[in-house]
Amino acid sequence: MWGRDRGVAFGEVRHLIRKETHQLPKARGECGSMPDEMASPLIRGRGGSRYFEATMSELDAPVIGILGTGDFSRSLARRLVASGYQVMVGSRTPKRSVALFPEEAEVTSQMEAASQADLLFVAVFPEHYSTLVQLKPTLAGKTLVDVSNALQINKDGPSNAQQLADLFPESVVVKGFNTISAWALQMGPRDGSKQVFLCSNSSQAKNAVAQLCQRMGFIPVDMGRLSSSLEIENHPLYLFPSWRIPVLCTLILFTVFYLYNFIHDILQPYIRAGKNNFYKMPIETVNVTLPSVALVMLALVYLPGLLAAFLQMWWGTKYRRFPNWLDRWLTRRKQFGLCSFLCAALHAIYSLSLPMRKSARYKLLNLAFKQVKNMVEDSWVEEEVWRMELYVSVGILALGLLSLLAVTSLPSVSNTVNWREFSFIQSTLGYCALFMATLHTLLFGWDRAFDPAQYHFNLPPTFMLVLILPITVLLGRMVLFAPCMSRRLKQIRRGWEKSRHIRFILPEDNGYSGPEDISNEQFHKAAEEVKILKNKPDNQQIAALYGLYKQATVGDVDGARPGFFDFVGQRKWDAWNAKKGLSKEDAMTAYVVEELKKCCN
Repeated sequence: MWGRDRGVAFGEVRHLIRKETHQLPKARGECGSMPDEMASPLIRGRGGSRYFEATMSELDAPVIGILGTGDFSRSLARRLVASGYQVMVGSRTPKRSVALFPEEAEVTSQMEAASQADLLFVAVFPEHYSTLVQLKPTLAGKTLVDVSNALQINKDGPSNAQQLADLFPESVVVKGFNTISAWALQMGPRDGSKQVFLCSNSSQAKNAVAQLCQRMGFIPVDMGRLSSSLEIENHPLYLFPSWRIPVLCTLILFTVFYLYNFIHDILQPYIRAGKNNFYKMPIETVNVTLPSVALVMLALVYLPGLLAAFLQMWWGTKYRRFPNWLDRWLTRRKQFGLCSFLCAALHAIYSLSLPMRKSARYKLLNLAFKQVKNMVEDSWVEEEVWRMELYVSVGILALGLLSLLAVTSLPSVSNTVNWREFSFIQSTLGYCALFMATLHTLLFGWDRAFDPAQYHFNLPPTFMLVLILPITVLLGRMVLFAPCMSRRLKQIRRGWEKSRHIRFILPEDNGYSGPEDISNEQFHKAAEEVKILKNKPDNQQIAALYGLYKQATVGDVDGARPGFFDFVGQRKWDAWNAKKGLSKEDAMTAYVVEELKKCCN
């Protein structure tokens, strides 16, 4: 056993190994028969530890300390040993904890672990940080990696890492490894998350921990200074933050449509005719509700994109921020789509189970009995047959397209396609899926919208309510497909602004090959406009000068702002003033004129 309680330290073991290695004969014949004790390994592991070979090959590897003997500490020690590091575990009761760690890790006192290692993992709960205060002189100048997590989301601070830094001001604290579970450490990067978020006020210490992460098989992610530790500690405590609104919306829609179907298909026949249809509630009513939710949720995936496009058309610019609710909606479209796919898949399963119900068998027998009683030899109805064939076929196609969208939304799949391929699948095929799902619903409804018997309690059939939103989205998309609309939207998203009155040419237009030509008359006019600038130009002057200036440049194609906006912020003309001794107004004028000359040359 590699432990101080057994009387052998790391350095002594290395010395013994090297000494015995040099004393071994080079050939068996030099010493005759090998003694029995020499036939066995010098250090015998418990059950043949799989980390022994890695440790023996890295005798000169740096020593990593771990303060704490919990589950995370044990998994961390195993992973460090497997990565070729020498590990010293500091414990308040080393003799009791030694059996819990691999043989290659030395379990010793906290003081000795702190003195031997330059980089230590603090694997104790935050409320126990005070027990380490006695180690403050020993830990001075060393790197402490805080792996703790909070019990609840902390919005105000300070974080656990900041508290540790306050307790040990002479040490360097690095926050990290708190998003990695003990299971992921024990099994390696092939299971669980591979990213390790790191932050610290010391770049050198952070780089050292990042190298350790890479050697352990994980991917370090630099999160900046130690002030980011609060965000890192809150990260494992979030419970699907981006899924709350989509899931809540799904549940609300399901509840509303289920109650509507209950009133329309179960309650109304019971009140009006005393017909008991309550047996439909577990399967049939649910099966009618699920596709309604799926179609509305799928429409909600593409509705925010349309709203954003029409807002940009209305504003005439892409530089104005969307409302907060629309911005959040746009970032949650993936979750809306996956909820839609879930409802559609459940609808398919419920539909396949409909013939297996006892009620369906009874209905089939009753229908056959009535047909025999009425002496009907052929009950074939061509219209109903075609409607059902088309209805089922289109539904299968819609589900297939939704499945493709769901699969490509997985990070492992989306990372293998480029942006054009991803956009084609999620946008073009997505609208195809929405169209097929809408057509599936229309075929289901057929002519029921014109049948007065379908309006129970004067309420229209469910499919009529469901179709409102997806048809609106499809019509809105058709409007944006119009050449006049699509071209203007493309110009806006390339940087064109309506309020600036700028001549704008798309890169793919014929005759465009770079900066536009500007005549001497236009240049002198621009120079004269510049001369009337005040210390701080008003909006009209800025807009006028902007237009003249952009006529001499490539235009705002790449989203870049013109240079003269910089001196509005009192940066560049101050440099001119210092260099040439000009007044503010003259400096501003000279600067813009020089910029215009550069554009013309």
